[in-house]
Amino acid sequence: METENISLLLLVLGLGMGLVLASVRYLGEMHRIARFLRGRDEESNVRVAAGGAPGVTDLADAINAELDRSAQAHVEAMRRQQEFQRDLSALSHDIRTPLMGAKGYLQLACDEEDPAARARHLEAAASRIDTTTELLDQLFAYTKSTDPDLVLKMEPVALKPFVEEVLLGQYPAFEERGWEPAVTFGDAAVTVEADREALSRILTNLVVNALRHGMAAPTIGERREGDRVVLSIANAVSDPAAIDADRLFDRFYQADSSRGAKGSGLGLSVAANLARAMDMEISASLAGDVLAVTLAMHMLGGA
Repeated sequence: METENISLLLLVLGLGMGLVLASVRYLGEMHRIARFLRGRDEESNVRVAAGGAPGVTDLADAINAELDRSAQAHVEAMRRQQEFQRDLSALSHDIRTPLMGAKGYLQLACDEEDPAARARHLEAAASRIDTTTELLDQLFAYTKSTDPDLVLKMEPVALKPFVEEVLLGQYPAFEERGWEPAVTFGDAAVTVEADREALSRILTNLVVNALRHGMAAPTIGERREGDRVVLSIANAVSDPAAIDADRLFDRFYQADSSRGAKGSGLGLSVAANLARAMDMEISASLAGDVLAVTLAMHMLGGA
C-alpha cells in the first residue's frame, strides 16, 4: 500500500514539475517575444523566431504576418507620398508656366507703344490667365470629386438628350475643328440613374479629352450589357503608342511626359472619381489608333 502511495505521489510530483517547467518555458518564450517587439527597429525586416513550445509557433507566425502587413502598408504609404510629391511638383509647373507667360506678355504690353501690338500682347496674357483659371477649376473639381462627404442627387436622366446637350456646349470647339460628332443610339428613350451635375461633368470631361487629343470627330454610341447601358466615346489619336490606357484615369496623368500637352491631367481622374461615386464603371481601351472611353451606367428605362 505504501509503495502504491509513493508511486502515486511521485507521479503527481512528476506531473507538477512538468507543468512548472512547461509554464516556465512558456513564460520565457513570451518574455523573449515581448523583448523582441519592444526593441525591434520599425524599418527592420527581422521577424520573430518560432520557439519550440506548443502554441508559441502559431503565435510567432501570427505576429510575423501582422508585421508583414504593417511593412506592406508602410511601403504603400511611402509610394503614395512620393506620387503625391511628384504630382504636386507637376501641378506647380503647370500653373507657374502660364502665369510666367502672362507676366511676360504684360511686361511687353507695358513697354509697347504701338496700340495694335499692345493689344496682341494683352490678348496673349489673357489667354494664359484663362489657362491658369482652367487648371485651378480642374483642381477644385478633383478635390470635390474625392470628398467622402460628396452629396449626390440620384434621379432618372434621359441619356440621349443629355448627351446632345453636353455636345452642344462644346459646339464652338467642334466648329473650330470642322468636326461633326457621330451619335448613334439603339434606344433613344433609354434612361439612367445619375446625379445630373456629376454626369454632366463626366461627359464634358470625356468630350473635351476627345477634342484635345483626337485627330478626328468622335463617335458616340450606346449599347446594352445586362441591366446596364454602356456609353462609348471613341476617336483616333495621333500617337497611340504614347498612351497607357491603364493609367489614363490616374491623377495628373498625361501621355506627354514633357507636360507640354494641353490640360492638367485631372479631367479623366475627376470623371473616374465621380463615376465610382455613382456606382458606374469607366474604362479606356486602344484598338489601333482609336482610343475608346466607355461609361457603364445603371439603366432605368428603355425598350
